[in-house]
Amino acid sequence: MNYRHGFHAGNHADVLKHLVLVALLDALKRKQAPFFVLDTHAGRGQYDLAGSHAQRTGEAADGVKRLRAANASGPPALAAYLAAIDACRGRGGDIYPGSPLLVARALREQDRLAACELQPEEAAALKDVLAGDPRCHVHQRDGYAAIKALLPPREGSTRFARGLVLVDPPYEAQTDEYPLITAALRDGLERFPQGIFALWYPIKQRAPLQPLMRKLGHLPMKSALAIELLVRPDDSPLRMNGSGMVVINPPWQFERAVEPALRPLAQAMGEAGASWRLTWLKQEKT
Repeated sequence: MNYRHGFHAGNHADVLKHLVLVALLDALKRKQAPFFVLDTHAGRGQYDLAGSHAQRTGEAADGVKRLRAANASGPPALAAYLAAIDACRGRGGDIYPGSPLLVARALREQDRLAACELQPEEAAALKDVLAGDPRCHVHQRDGYAAIKALLPPREGSTRFARGLVLVDPPYEAQTDEYPLITAALRDGLERFPQGIFALWYPIKQRAPLQPLMRKLGHLPMKSALAIELLVRPDDSPLRMNGSGMVVINPPWQFERAVEPALRPLAQAMGEAGASWRLTWLKQEKT
């Protein structure tokens, strides 16, 4: 595996993914009961936007930096996301947080994080970032296998009744990743049916995504919501035109929390033809 997220940190996909992640964490914290987070493809935890990797691609300049320059504000989900990344910037330099650092910042004393990263160098960096935090455990292992190994979540004799599983693979194999994803999510839902599962996916052209969406809609779950942001029309297979998050078993009225934040993202980071949409792949009957 040759993927290095440092080249893409802070891009439009990170903004969408992390806005949704922060909103999910905020929803979990509305109840006092402890929760568990499994981050299957965690990366190194934080990224220097002034470093050589980020500077080489400039993706953050068209992502989080454009969002900041636009002074977008208003929707609570967007304000919470910006506050979360601002809090992580206090670690020094032009730091952009990865998902495990955002999760660690949100955890309460009773909550736990298991962050999985297969690449030795990235896993070592992540251990340094989370060092000294007894609520966080870093595993150098395959993220898909971790779903089977670490669910249902427990610590000693205590089982967690609530939790979030973030699945954010690098898609180096592109569409060949889809069978791995659906198999892992099916296994995870069988082991932890009440858990929230959040899958990030890139969008180049929409047609190749349709088989994945159909299969996800048939998983054994109560509901699934797809949240998408396109920064340009999805008419080119050569670049990432947008991205999405499928949230399985989303919190009650989660779509109402997230949707108002999508317009400011499209306006700040989008080009001509930018758009967003929320689609229920499966909706719980009321």
